[in-house]
Amino acid sequence: MNKGYLAVLASILLVLSSHAQREPDRVYSSSIRSVKLHPTTDPLGYPIIALNSSDQLTLRFDDLSAGVKNYFYSLTLCNADWSPAQMNYFDYIKGYSQVRIATYRNSSISLTRYTHYEAVLPDRNCVPFRSGNYLLKVFLNGDTSRLAFTRRLMVIDQRLPAAVQILQPFDQQLFSTHQRLRITLDTKSMDVRYPQQQLKLIVLQNNRWDNALALSAPTFIRNSVLEYNNEQQLTFPATKEFRWLNLRSFRLLGDRIRRQENSDSSYVLFAKEDLPRLPRQYFYYKDINGMCLYETVEQINPFWNADYAKVHLTLRPPEGKPYGNNEVVVMGELTQYGKDPAATMVYNAEKGTYETDLLLKQGYYDYMYALRNTNAGKEWFDTTPIEQNAWETENSYLLLVYYRQLGGRYDELIAVRTVSSQINRTLQ
Repeated sequence: MNKGYLAVLASILLVLSSHAQREPDRVYSSSIRSVKLHPTTDPLGYPIIALNSSDQLTLRFDDLSAGVKNYFYSLTLCNADWSPAQMNYFDYIKGYSQVRIATYRNSSISLTRYTHYEAVLPDRNCVPFRSGNYLLKVFLNGDTSRLAFTRRLMVIDQRLPAAVQILQPFDQQLFSTHQRLRITLDTKSMDVRYPQQQLKLIVLQNNRWDNALALSAPTFIRNSVLEYNNEQQLTFPATKEFRWLNLRSFRLLGDRIRRQENSDSSYVLFAKEDLPRLPRQYFYYKDINGMCLYETVEQINPFWNADYAKVHLTLRPPEGKPYGNNEVVVMGELTQYGKDPAATMVYNAEKGTYETDLLLKQGYYDYMYALRNTNAGKEWFDTTPIEQNAWETENSYLLLVYYRQLGGRYDELIAVRTVSSQINRTLQ
């Protein structure tokens, strides 16, 4: 197969993928569970690798339809807003356009039958050589239209130093409930003539994209130093520490499981009833900021020996009355941050509670409750009515800085900074 043919084929694939671009971080197959993409050495880390480095990501997922299937994956370069970059595939990937996931293992000793798949990225047959956002697409039998799921990942070419501070807002109405950020970039090592047009900043709180903040214009410019310090643009509700579920064992029940109804073919666990939190009451305890870990207390492999259980969650609203026409959603990595259909709870008028059942693998889970909102076609989740906010809350913030050269065709990722609101906190 000559290079000219490959170039034409890649151009066709680029056009097709642009029309078939799907939403990032979404599971499309009902049989796919427990998708996890993370740095190989850090199961709680965000999937970011350095350009031209030995960094690796580990992808794991289960197929509950069992049997062995031919799953493939591809990578699509995207801009800062996750629209596909208008570039030829071979202008940003060295290798093949598709890679088969060849490592898999059938479950054993578990009641639930599934096949566990695993891959290490980047594969030597598919290596990104440009920095930026990449959309990982996993699909069946080499057919990109048969998507199983998608996931975000990023390749960073660290070219700018970035500093982030967490402060209390000046606004007295937000002083005790919100956290604001001050971001400083030093561009002396780069030719950034028009920062308003060439730079884009994205800030994530606890890896959530639904409430991400996007900035382009700096508040102050002092020589090569850009400062982003606009309180109206850089303030997040502080939320509170996440609720938790300890499901490391289905026999030695965790502290938040009140009863179980198991059978010979399945586990069914009932979590203790949750209540809305009080506005001004705050308790600190260590959480994992909405993430999950697949692990067990038994001496078994957590990836292909661990079992699944149907976990029943219950939320009792104030006086047992519903939150108007708003949908209540379980938020966290366990529900793809509210995108899983089972994340939406059903109001039980007879009991005065919201309820849902989640199929979860053995492990440890963080979660919150939120109300679903749609504004200008964008879906986001408001945790304040149920969880409330406290300035003291420990949150993780991820800063992403994108750069587009004058006349450039895509957004490069040139700076990444992860900070904790406890470590990088500054009192007024």
